[in-house]
Amino acid sequence: MTTKVRVDKWLWAVRIFKSRSLATDSVKAGKVKLKDSTLKPASLISPGQCITVKKNGFTLTFEVLKILEKRVSAPMALECYIDMTPLEELNKFKDWYVGKSGVEFREKGEGRPTKKDRREIDTFKDWYLEIDDEFSD
Repeated sequence: MTTKVRVDKWLWAVRIFKSRSLATDSVKAGKVKLKDSTLKPASLISPGQCITVKKNGFTLTFEVLKILEKRVSAPMALECYIDMTPLEELNKFKDWYVGKSGVEFREKGEGRPTKKDRREIDTFKDWYLEIDDEFSD
């Protein structure tokens, strides 16, 4: 069993990226760091190291637990790293994702929402998020 593996290969194997080429492109673009140094796709990582990945506007932090060379199932991939992403980043994702899961319903024949309707919907969503935050603390 190897003790080191390429960073792009590991990111793909533990399902941080959908494909190895996406992982390689992200590393080449300087979006993957080890401590404060940017990595190259062929950089080797080993267990115990912390990797920072910028993906889709979010900064994710992972501690490597196990080395993988081949892609595995999602449950097995979770055993290979510890997600050390700060709570602020997770909340940033939560704020972005709210309202994206389902479409809003309008009665047939009412047409598109007007600008006034849109503002009321946005105000309601903001109010709902504030109430949800109060009860989650």
